[in-house]
Amino acid sequence: ERTSSGYRVYGEDAVERLAFISSAKLLGLSLEEIRELLGVREEGVCSSVRARMLPLVSGRIAETDGRIAELRAFSAHLVGVHADLSEPAPAGPCGPDCGCTTTGPVPAAGPVPIELSPTRLTPEAEPGPEVPVACTLGHAELGERTAQWQQLAAKATGREDIDGGLRLSFPTGAELAGELAALAAAEQVCCAFLDFTLHLTPTALQLDVRAPESADGMPA
Repeated sequence: ERTSSGYRVYGEDAVERLAFISSAKLLGLSLEEIRELLGVREEGVCSSVRARMLPLVSGRIAETDGRIAELRAFSAHLVGVHADLSEPAPAGPCGPDCGCTTTGPVPAAGPVPIELSPTRLTPEAEPGPEVPVACTLGHAELGERTAQWQQLAAKATGREDIDGGLRLSFPTGAELAGELAALAAAEQVCCAFLDFTLHLTPTALQLDVRAPESADGMPA
């Protein structure tokens, strides 16, 4: 069933399922884990869902703590490099000991292209759980959200079609990257069927937006 504007109409159960999927994705759970949780949830026993979620959340805490430790080690490494570069430069060209070339092992959290996504990245793509193509925003909220996206999209320097969606390129900058990440995370809460990936490197800032084929009929 659709409204006169072309939007599908979903019942309360579908909306609650959508909210559960959105919440699980924001916790960093994998698609396989979310699929398993949906099966437990459909049994109608909240205590069983909690019992399954507890070890999953504990695992995310351990992973996050490990990543924090890596980032702290990398920060300490950067502080050392900064101190070396703050010393008087040698006369003439760069050399092995001038401080411009890092020697020794670099901590695991060294600079790499960063992909920001509500779900953890896995070595192989996983088929996701069936997610209703529906937005939980009201009419007024939808208009405000659309205006926010239009404002950010106006800052894009490039636009190209990709497999299953669209890629927008932006000028590099931490502030703009933060705005994109915040808006994408907010969109995940109301539209769990959308997938956002933010590529952030020293020379590039790109936002990939993908949607299932069943969303093709929805208004842009």
